[in-house]
This record gives sequence, structure tokens and C-alpha cells, in this order.
Amino acid sequence: MTFNRKALSGTALAVLAVLFVAVMLLVNVAFRGARVDLTQNHLYTLSDGTMKIIASIDEPINLTLFFSDKGTQNLPQLRTYYTRVHEMLEEMASRSDGKLELEVIDPLPFSEDEDRATSFGLQAVPVSAAGDKVFFGLAGTNSTNGQSSIPFLQPDKEAFLEYDIAKLIHELETTRKPVVGLLSGLPIAAGLDPTTRQMRQAWAVDQQWSQLFDMREVNATNLKAIDKGIDVLVVVHPKHLSDDAQYAIDQFVLGGGHLLAFVDPSAELDDSGADPNNPMATMMADKASDLPKLFKAWGIEYDPHKVVLDRARALPISVGEGQAPVRHPAILGLTQADLNHEDVVTANLDSINVSTAGFFELSKDAKDEKLTPLIQTTSDATSVPSDRLRMLQDPSSLLEGYKPASAPFVIAARLTGKFKTAFPERTDAGALKESKDANGQIVLVADTDILSDRLWVQIRPFFGQSIMNAFANNGDFAVNALDNMAGSSDLISIRGRATSQRPFSTVEALKRSADDRFRAKEQELQQELSDTERKLTELQSAKSHDQAQILSAEQKTELDNFLKHKLEIRKELRQVRSHLDAEIETLGTKLKLLNILLMPLLVTLAALAFAWWRSQRRRNARGTRA
Repeated sequence: MTFNRKALSGTALAVLAVLFVAVMLLVNVAFRGARVDLTQNHLYTLSDGTMKIIASIDEPINLTLFFSDKGTQNLPQLRTYYTRVHEMLEEMASRSDGKLELEVIDPLPFSEDEDRATSFGLQAVPVSAAGDKVFFGLAGTNSTNGQSSIPFLQPDKEAFLEYDIAKLIHELETTRKPVVGLLSGLPIAAGLDPTTRQMRQAWAVDQQWSQLFDMREVNATNLKAIDKGIDVLVVVHPKHLSDDAQYAIDQFVLGGGHLLAFVDPSAELDDSGADPNNPMATMMADKASDLPKLFKAWGIEYDPHKVVLDRARALPISVGEGQAPVRHPAILGLTQADLNHEDVVTANLDSINVSTAGFFELSKDAKDEKLTPLIQTTSDATSVPSDRLRMLQDPSSLLEGYKPASAPFVIAARLTGKFKTAFPERTDAGALKESKDANGQIVLVADTDILSDRLWVQIRPFFGQSIMNAFANNGDFAVNALDNMAGSSDLISIRGRATSQRPFSTVEALKRSADDRFRAKEQELQQELSDTERKLTELQSAKSHDQAQILSAEQKTELDNFLKHKLEIRKELRQVRSHLDAEIETLGTKLKLLNILLMPLLVTLAALAFAWWRSQRRRNARGTRA
């Protein structure tokens, strides 16, 4: 009987082992590639836009990650970020059904791999005083010999890592230049100047756009529809557009087209009302532009007769020869703090200059629309009627009656949502009543002067060529906005995401608290020093000239008291630092105990409880059979 039980037990174990192996093989086949992302910010979960871009790949794309593995042995931050980049690329490759092929290369100095990295336009960045350089860039090629690259993968741009890689893949997948339609009420492009009857130079921003995109002029006169071959429509200073022209823009947007629109309450380069025989009429001419019907339908509030002032960002301008520059509250130098660093359009910009700009607000009646600021003023801004800037002699007069709104004004923004038509009464063939895409994309800018050369670039002739020296990021903003809007809807939908960096927030809070106490004690010491110096000076002034170089008993006592108190305060400062170190050490010890002892103990207790429950269950089963 004992032998039979042992045999049965051995057979049961063998059967269980076979079943376990079979189940593992079945799970391996059935759930191949299945993953669960348990990170707090879902770092390894690709966005829907990226998944759609990967799914749309027709021909294989080769991605080559160049990383100087040996050259970064002493650069832990770069190596940690490399792991993040490598894992994301592997995730994309695993989701591509073999359409993305990933290769990782360590380009050693003076090797063919280094030459290959350089040929892709990757940058070797110096990392030491000895001149050591490392590569950390991504290059991609497609089946038609097209190539694209990210010269250097910067750790501080981790929030846009997924977007940058998806953009590179999208560029390799789409070989033609995006087609951009330009409908402009300002002389942006090169052409004949009717006033001087001479050829005028294109604005610097138009020259940059023309290098990257297939730019096509759209004439507003008799405009009925936007050409279907246009990917992005850029509208600049739409002054008195006809209903037909606005309807054409309306249908373009509802049909899935992307729009970049620049309006202005006071376009300084608008010469449409210029009259050489009547300078006063020229100065008083209306220079505002608007898209009233479209803005109303899209849930946007914009007043074409209001200009933003911001005394905190006012730029100095010259008001006359021999006179000191005066700050102009309507000409603004906006800084990093005024830009949205969570949007790819403005993420890496430092400064943008605007002049007599307007502002946008989301209407209270807006339902599906969302307005995300890209550029905004400080909270010390206000708005005034644009008439106040006509024939303005002294910019400082704009500060009269200045009342801050206590909230920033949005100068440029991204508008998203499911848009409704502004012309529901139109019954044209194929007329759309709402946008096909639930996530329509529009970028709005309430200033056209932002594009003008004078606000961001100096152009100088150099041996027959024009050299551009940019002093602000206006051009980068215009290029980034158009580049972003020229991508597919899937690419535009990819947003900046959380980084893999996990700060020690509790430790940082402890340090801030200690710093506050430290500064308080330092201020107390400084106050004591000032009081002592004052008392010593008073006592010194009461002495005769012969005793000026000799400390009196009162002075000596006062000085001794100060030195004694100074030692006490310095001791307290050391105690503050010591307590901080002790608190951090205690926190570290608690974490170590939690990770090393408590968690294994909990797992062990759970296992023992499960074993006890099984033994109890077996005993109850035997008692029932007996």
C-alpha cells in the first residue's frame, strides 16, 4: 500500500511537471509579445499616435542608434538615458511586425563606425577637458535611400523622446515635402513692391519655410476652396476676408486640414491703406485683422481692437537721437517663463519678441474645444484699445492708468477639439457640418509682427550672400509650429510625457525646510551685526578725538556680547545642518529596512499562511472521507 502511494505520488509529480512545461509553452506562444507596464507614468506604453505611425509603415525602415559605450563609462546620467532610449526603440521595433529594424553601434574613435555616424550628420559632443568626445544619436534610412537623423539625444529633452523618434519614422515613411499654402495679407514672400516698383526680398521666416516645405501662394481674391493637395494652410493677417474665403478655410479645417493662423489688432507692416499724398490717413488706417465667423464657431474670443501691454516684459526702444531708450509696454520680450515647455512647438525656445499683440480666450459657450497656451504674458499685463497706439509719441504714456489683470494673456495657443462649421446655412455640394477628426488641430497667434525681421533677426550681406544673425527665437517658433502642423494627425497627437527621473521629494522637502531655518538664523545674525555696528558707531561718536582709536569699556562689552552671540548662532546653524543629515540618514535607514527586511518578511508570512491554509484544507478533507 505504501509502495502504491509512493508510485502514485511520483506519477502525479511527473504528470504535473509535464503539464507545467506544456502550459508554459502554450502561454509563451499565445501571449508572445504581451507586456504589462506597471510604471507610475506608463513610460513603456506607446501613445496611440505612435502606434498608428508604426502600423502605417509600408517599407522596412532601419534605425541605427550610435552610442559611445566605452566613452561614457564615467557618465552615469548619459548611460541611464541610453537605457531609456534603447528600451523605447526596442518597444517600437517589437510593435512593428518586422518593419522597424534596430541596430546599436559603438562608434570608436577613428573607426569606420565613427565615419558612418558623421556621414549621417550626428554630433560628437566633447565630455572632458582632454577633448574626449562621445556620440549619442539616432539615424534612420528607408528603402529608397532616404535618411533622417537626430544628431544628439539630449537627456533634458526626454519628455519629447517619443515624439522625436516618431517624427523621424514619419519623415522616412513620407518622402515628399509637405505642401503648405500661404494666404497672406502682408508682403512676406519675395515679389514686386508696387510702391517702389522694385523686387522686394522675402522675409527671413519665409526663406526658412521655403527650405523645408513646398510653399504655394493662395490668393484670397475669389477664393472658393482650398486645394486638396495642401497639407497645411498658413493664414497671415486675414484682413476683411470674404465669407467665401472664410468658408473655404472652414471646410479645409473640417476636412482634416491643419491651420496656422496669424491675426493682429495692429499689424505694423500693413501698408494696404498707405497713401503717399495723405500721411495722416495712412497713420489712422485700420491695421487689424480677424476671422470673426470662424473664431465664433470654434469657441474663441478675440477682440481685434485690443492690444496687450506688459510692463514686466517691455523692451527698450529709441525715441529720438540723443535721447535715452524708453521701455515700450506694447513691444514685449517674452522669456522662457512665458513659454509652454510641455508643447513641442515652444519646448526648447528661450525668447520671443512680439509687438502690439492681441490675445485669445476660450468662450464660455465652448464645449468640445480646448485652448492650450503656447505663448503668454506675465500676470502684470493689461490690455488697452489699439487706438491708443496711433500717433504715439511717448511709450511711457501707455502706463497712465495701468491696471494689471492679475492673470496672463494668451498670445499664441493650440486649439484642439471637434469643430463645428461657421456656415451651417451653406448647402454647397459636400459641405461639412463638423470636423471628421475628433481631435482637430489649429495653432493661433495674435500677432503678425512676430514674423517680421526686425523683431528677431539681423540680415547682413556677405560676399553676395545674406547672413542671418538671430537674436530671438521667433523664426524657430514659426518653423516649429509649421513643422508640427505639417505632420500627420497621429504625429501631432503625441504630447510630451513624464520623464523617467524620479526625484527624492521627501528628501528635497527636508532640505528646503532646513534651508529655510538656516536662512532665518543667518538673517538673525546679520541683524545682530547691523545693530552692533550701529551701537559701536554711536559710542564712537561720543568719544573725544584723542580717544578715537581706543575701545571704551561700553564698546568692548558690546563687541564681546556680539561675538558671543555669533558663536551661539553659528552653533545653531551647525545643529540645523546636523539635524538635516540625521533626518536624511534616518529616512534612508527606514527605506533599507523596508526593502531588505519588511518586504521579504511579508512575502514569507504570506507563503506560511498559504501553506497553513492548504494543510488545514487537507486535514478537513481527510476528516470528511473518514
